[in-house]
Amino acid sequence: MIVRIPGLLRSYTAGAAIVEVKASAAHPDASPGASVDSVLRELDRRFPGLRFRIIDEQAAVRPHIKLFLDGLLVRDLAHPVKAAAELMIVGALSGG
Repeated sequence: MIVRIPGLLRSYTAGAAIVEVKASAAHPDASPGASVDSVLRELDRRFPGLRFRIIDEQAAVRPHIKLFLDGLLVRDLAHPVKAAAELMIVGALSGG
């Protein structure tokens, strides 16, 4: 699957805007099967610290982050993913 990384997190991916992840990749702490959480854990395994910028200490998506799986907003980390899916991570902009 393809994961699109926003500019504000590309320092973790050595500047990569798109990262390929095997949807079947599962971390030992993840539930069986491919889920949004297992994909984020695989990203964190490859790019340490990335998941913490997306997920808080209570295992919830941070308020300023939106996750879109094939164009649909996803807030549930257990949401299943398919091998041909696209996960887009979007960071909110702020300013005045």
